[in-house]
Amino acid sequence: MTFHDLVQHGIEYGDAQGAEYIELRYVRYLTEGYNTRNGEIFAAGSTETSGIGIRAFANGGIGFVSTTILEKDAIQQAVKTAIRLAQSSKRKTPLTLSKEPVVQTQWKVQVKIPFVDIASETKLNRVLDVDKTLKQTFDEKTFPYRVIILSLETQKKYFMNNEGTQVEADQSLGRYAVLLTAQGSKGTEQRTFSRGSTEGWEWFESPQFIQSIIHEANDVKAVADNAKNMKFDKPIDVVVGAEVAGIIAHENCGHPSEADRIQGREGMNAGESFWMDIEVGKTRVGSPAVTVIDDPTIPKSGGYYLYDDEGVKARPRYLIKEGIANEMLHDRLSAGKAGVRSNGSSRATNYDREPIPRMANTYIAPGDYTFDELIADIKFGMFMKSFTEWNIDDRRYQSKYVGLYARIIRNGEITDEFIRRPVLELTSQGLFEAVDACSKGFASEQAICGKSDPGQGIPVWTAGPDGVRMRKIHLGGMS
Repeated sequence: MTFHDLVQHGIEYGDAQGAEYIELRYVRYLTEGYNTRNGEIFAAGSTETSGIGIRAFANGGIGFVSTTILEKDAIQQAVKTAIRLAQSSKRKTPLTLSKEPVVQTQWKVQVKIPFVDIASETKLNRVLDVDKTLKQTFDEKTFPYRVIILSLETQKKYFMNNEGTQVEADQSLGRYAVLLTAQGSKGTEQRTFSRGSTEGWEWFESPQFIQSIIHEANDVKAVADNAKNMKFDKPIDVVVGAEVAGIIAHENCGHPSEADRIQGREGMNAGESFWMDIEVGKTRVGSPAVTVIDDPTIPKSGGYYLYDDEGVKARPRYLIKEGIANEMLHDRLSAGKAGVRSNGSSRATNYDREPIPRMANTYIAPGDYTFDELIADIKFGMFMKSFTEWNIDDRRYQSKYVGLYARIIRNGEITDEFIRRPVLELTSQGLFEAVDACSKGFASEQAICGKSDPGQGIPVWTAGPDGVRMRKIHLGGMS
């Protein structure tokens, strides 16, 4: 039987066994990795997995089971187990799913050169080329430690439920991560950064691939050569770049807006949310200059998808709208509990993980200012382009971001005075309320977002304007 036939059989069998609702999700997942350390190969290879995840509702309960045995009898046994788990849960408050339109569709990531069409040797040589370029561009002593990681992921998915929804998807994601240790005249500095795109091998062949790495390396070198410890006795104005704006959008808004955190289901695994204490749709959590969006539908973005892992059509989610907490990230289960519709936020890493509310591409919306206009209005302040570390509490409220590339602003101009590891330490509401303007420019960074138990590391995109201005910030002590 084909995987289409097996999924169809599992649905029919689940109906016959008395499931009130049943879904089957087939996933074939191919991952490749090519890693070097200081120009030497330390890991390379590929892994392929395939299986079916089964979720059933019965007697107000839920059961989830997965199997790698793609045979008729094994599917039947797994379906029976999922139904039995649901029936035996004996919940005081029955679980419900939100009502969603029935869809039958296909979607796929458009690629010019599939990863499977490129020889492994070519892929590995591309990573080695990056290291060679770094050595040729900079003095050999500048970066004594260099790690370059290339990751390629291809997924085939087929989802069906007994409501009639069928969604088939082909996904492709390429990404890289670089770890650099720089030795400069002012000491050492370390930097980790990553980029990614839902495209094929063509993305890695573009000139921008290596150019972006060289650009980041220049920034790390500048910090190692110039950064000095500074202390600030008075509040100053701060402009953060897209990287910092993106991690703030992700950590201080994206995670707090996940409905399973707010409703408590995720509490023991990854913490709860300060949104539990506010009224969504009414409570102000930022200034009118702040709108935070999570949008899976952006082409080529790291978190791109058109239908989620429950077959719900994806759309932009306005988590904060002009400073007001506007909507949560919902799957059908959390939406059913809240009495609303799902907004297509259900994602799972593979067939053996239950889909749960997740982010995709989370960013602070651009504003009307140019970057120069943001800076011109500051008499004394700081521009924090990138960060080196961050921390946030379990309710996603008390947060800390330590700057990497950070420079003093004087009289409307960014100076050559580099600050060593300034600390931006505010509550989530304090950060967003301090924002008074955002620039038109926009940039993104690829990331892997962890959540749940068993863990689910899922690709996302953190992004934002190239300038987000905050007024009267008390900078913390140097890290």
